[in-house]
Amino acid sequence: MRAWVPGPGEIEPQVKRAAVAAVVKLLQPTDTRAVIEVIDAQYGGILSDSASVLVPCRVYSMRANRLITGGTTVDVRLSKSAQGKWRVTATHPAQPGAPVAGLSSAARQVLASQQITLPPASAADIRSGQVHDSVLTTMLELAKTYRIGISVIRSGHPLDVFGTNRPSDHPRGRAFDTWQINGHAVVSPSTPQSLVTSYMRAADSLGSYNVGGPYQLSGAAFFSDNTHHDHVHAGFRS
Repeated sequence: MRAWVPGPGEIEPQVKRAAVAAVVKLLQPTDTRAVIEVIDAQYGGILSDSASVLVPCRVYSMRANRLITGGTTVDVRLSKSAQGKWRVTATHPAQPGAPVAGLSSAARQVLASQQITLPPASAADIRSGQVHDSVLTTMLELAKTYRIGISVIRSGHPLDVFGTNRPSDHPRGRAFDTWQINGHAVVSPSTPQSLVTSYMRAADSLGSYNVGGPYQLSGAAFFSDNTHHDHVHAGFRS
């Protein structure tokens, strides 16, 4: 399993490199050997001197000769020194909540879909019953056309839009972020722009009021900034 490294499309690769190193150290058990698979490293927000990096991971370990598979998403906070060096100031692992007995049909379909790849924390979010069906049904519709790699849904995301006091739609179960489309990372310069923009427009057509990504499209729903250069965000009002 290859270690995660920032690709050529990153605007601040050193920020993500520091965040990933902190997460690997945080998740490494002290009582057994484990392999930490970093699925992605995505901005939860980036400003000139502070950042949030969301790192979804899978963790493989051996206990009593059994392979145990787990994982989480960690919101890593960083600050930039006067000398220009980024350092980790806090780590916040996801808290998805306990699974519920009765899930909606949409939730069960997303969990079973071969077209939607969920990191452990996002799957746990859905099993907790705290993700709105607007999110789930949109994923299912998008999955009719695209293979989707989800990075974060509810837990492991900042409570507020980074750098503001405005509540984020993610912790309320009203948003999801996509880091990969049809096997292509959104952040990669080799990913066709048309693939990302068609996905953004599809999310808008399916009811998202707030679609962010690496490209600024025409229309009231769309936005683009440095935070969203590496993923597509889709938010919902309910």
